[in-house]
Amino acid sequence: MTKIKMCGLRTECDIDYANRIKPEFVGFVFVKESKRFVSPKTAALLRQRLSPNIISVGVFANDAPDYAADLIQYGIIDIIQLHGSENNGYIADLRGLTMAPIIQAFKIEGPEDIEAANNSDADFVLLDSGGGTGKPFDHSLIDGINRPYFLAGGLTPALAGEVVHDFHPYAVDASSSLETEGIKDYSKMRAFAEAVRSE
Repeated sequence: MTKIKMCGLRTECDIDYANRIKPEFVGFVFVKESKRFVSPKTAALLRQRLSPNIISVGVFANDAPDYAADLIQYGIIDIIQLHGSENNGYIADLRGLTMAPIIQAFKIEGPEDIEAANNSDADFVLLDSGGGTGKPFDHSLIDGINRPYFLAGGLTPALAGEVVHDFHPYAVDASSSLETEGIKDYSKMRAFAEAVRSE
């Protein structure tokens, strides 16, 4: 069954929603330019509130490898997600610091981006439309992927159910589509999870 990742959680209320819905993963964004940024201190408090059965993912972009590795060591996150211009050399450096799983995100605009994802040394790749636009990329490109992947980019509840049925990704990832006026919305989060789990 396709797993669920709900990203950009920032408040205790967000965590309480997740604990009720039980996605397999939640994401904390450590990219300072993001409107969903949380500090390590805030993330640590949120992690304490999070159900132990839910895996926490830290989202980074072009940070020093030891920054992410330290948050793994402190028990704030379980998985590292790379959203910048990191390459396989960076991933090798990161693996020298931690054995935590790594997800590398790719903005998918054409077949060459799928090929880059196939060649990543990360444990998983995340296929995204990029930039938090809330719009999906051309899903016909997914046919070229040959490894387990997280699918993101404009996944509303209706579209999430459709892509799970058609493509069977390892996991689907949503953030902005789970919000109303920039705040996580329990009804949207629940609808998203129900759509994925009904397939």
